[in-house]
Amino acid sequence: MLLDELVKIKEDLLKEIQSASSQKELNDVRIKALGKSGLITSASKGMRDVSPEDRPKLGALINEVRTAIEQALQVKGEKFEQEALNKRLEEEKIDITEPSKFGKVGALHPIPDVIDRLTDICVDMGFSVVEGPEIETDYYNFEAMNIPKNHPSRDMQDTFFITDEILLRSQTSAVQAREMEKRKPPFKIVCPGKTYRNDSDATHSPIFHQLEGLVVDENISMADLKSMLTILMKRLYGEDTMIRFRPSFFPFTEPSIEVDVSCPNCHGKGCNICKGSGMLELLGAGVVNPKVLEMSGIDSKKYRGFAFGFGLDRTAMILNSISNIKSLYKNDIRFLNQMK
Repeated sequence: MLLDELVKIKEDLLKEIQSASSQKELNDVRIKALGKSGLITSASKGMRDVSPEDRPKLGALINEVRTAIEQALQVKGEKFEQEALNKRLEEEKIDITEPSKFGKVGALHPIPDVIDRLTDICVDMGFSVVEGPEIETDYYNFEAMNIPKNHPSRDMQDTFFITDEILLRSQTSAVQAREMEKRKPPFKIVCPGKTYRNDSDATHSPIFHQLEGLVVDENISMADLKSMLTILMKRLYGEDTMIRFRPSFFPFTEPSIEVDVSCPNCHGKGCNICKGSGMLELLGAGVVNPKVLEMSGIDSKKYRGFAFGFGLDRTAMILNSISNIKSLYKNDIRFLNQMK
């Protein structure tokens, strides 16, 4: 009699599984069949009342019914899960071709923007980009650049000293000194990074950024330097940019020059950015002093070099017509929005 009941239970449960229209109804059938007081569970408990000779047949049938019900529940459950997933995907899908209603387009801050622009130009011209420590030794910051202790040019840089021999670097030239010790000529490098000097007004900040370049090879001349800087300036400021080279002095280059460019705001006519002169002083450069090469272990009789250095904050101010350097560090959203 129990065998016939099990067959009937199986048929009824399978029909209920097939007719279940939701995950809740399916769970109800699962409890009805396999719960602690479920039909199949009760049948298993009833085996103790069956004669020993009928138990194997009844046990096999109970296992067969249990397996059939579990498989049917699994198939139906997977169907409900897939339907729920399809519904969610349909409801939550995003049309990526539709313009955003709320998104705002940002822009790079002027300083990293000008760093990227200059390094990209230099890399196109064959330079490698290198970096070095911002906490530097007196040797690499000054002495390796032909600026010994008590040299008058140290007064031009109001340096932040940590100890007598450790300081916050006042120029990225220190990176060049380190690289000259490591590299064998020929090489071309640029060194962008933060530098520090005790100076603060409308055009100076205690923390500022420089990008310095160095080329070391045989038969390097001032003509090579002027040619390279002319290409660099025109790519940065435009092909109509006028360039002026003036004699200057730096301990680490000989001869040394200052480089001026026509004001990109007024194109040489004169304005408040260039203070009416039509030209802007932009960078220093020169042929590397043989003493600097020798201190780094490079044969100055075989190799020569040229170097140049940008003040990146000033360059960013010129390119974006910014009158006060402090605007670069206030993080005023109204100012940053104008950089777009």
